[in-house]
Amino acid sequence: MEDLEVHTSLGPTDSSLSDHGSCENLTCYMVLTQLEKTAIGSICFLAGPITLLENALVLVVIAATATLRQRPSFIFIASLALADVFASCFFTTSFLDFHLFYHSDGPTAYLFKLGGVTMAFSSSVGSLLLTALDRYLCIHQASSYKVLVTRRRAVRSLLVLWSATIFMSFLPLMGWRCPKRLSPRCSHLFPYINQGYLACWTSFILVLLALILVAYALILWTAHRHESSMTNIQVAAATGHARMRMDIRLARTFGLILLILVGCWLPALSFMLADVSMSLTHNQQRAFAFCSTLCLVNSAVNPLLYALRCRELRVALLQLLQRLYEIGRCKKSSENLTPGLASAEDNNCTVCTEDGTPRNRSNRLSSISEMVNNQQPDNTK
Repeated sequence: MEDLEVHTSLGPTDSSLSDHGSCENLTCYMVLTQLEKTAIGSICFLAGPITLLENALVLVVIAATATLRQRPSFIFIASLALADVFASCFFTTSFLDFHLFYHSDGPTAYLFKLGGVTMAFSSSVGSLLLTALDRYLCIHQASSYKVLVTRRRAVRSLLVLWSATIFMSFLPLMGWRCPKRLSPRCSHLFPYINQGYLACWTSFILVLLALILVAYALILWTAHRHESSMTNIQVAAATGHARMRMDIRLARTFGLILLILVGCWLPALSFMLADVSMSLTHNQQRAFAFCSTLCLVNSAVNPLLYALRCRELRVALLQLLQRLYEIGRCKKSSENLTPGLASAEDNNCTVCTEDGTPRNRSNRLSSISEMVNNQQPDNTK
């Protein structure tokens, strides 16, 4: 909901804002100074393209790899990447357009843009929850995981998630809004937004974050129990080299994930809850603008934490790059050859399959993928 983080202060020195006529073209919500606009603009210009490129790369790799497309865990990661792509586009463009270029829209256009940003961030957090639940079932119900979490069920859960977030995000556009910008019960951070709706959406995101915390806590507890039961076997098989326990490695990994997640979302959500219950000063409203950009930073970090750290996805990325390189080399060689003449390089290019993968490399690449699958790294689920 960080789209047009429009801010107004209702403190003693801002009583004039209660006069609706003093807020022409939403100027009363544009409280950033020139220095603040430069700083926030720099963050958006840097984090926006990075977020878009990272998540688009994740989507392309998963879409181009048949084995990854069939696995529920990577379907959830693809949903997360898609939501973060939307967040990078909607948030960056609308935020900069409003706060840096002072372009104000009418109620319908504004609420449509805000709904797009709300949808993107809501779906991102929802996809994080499904990813956490998937990892919990993978470690807690390892024997029956493939029966419980199927591709069809994963797709259905994503359809439910995206339908719910789209419906909730566009409720203001469908009528749950303030008739006037600064009328009673209207948000002081977002024009036209009813405080009741803001409280509802903030509570929804907080519940999702709490469920994510619970899921990862259960993962660590289950991993700790499993590792404790295997302690005697590990001690007997140890070779003298120090080995880090699996539960400690998971604690470090999930601790980093949760620290980033809470650190990026809690400040902005705190200001939204405060907006519902109290008046905000100008400093608090400007601070909210900075905190809202942290949600975009979280979308930039997500592919690094959930996708690119996965060994299988990195192998698939290398395979895709190698495939593209081979296709380009084959085309270049074909263009340079004289018609009717053949060479060793031409013979190598003629074995390219329909999907562009050289046959003489397919067996080796398949074996690499099988080795990765057999290793079952703890961060692939």
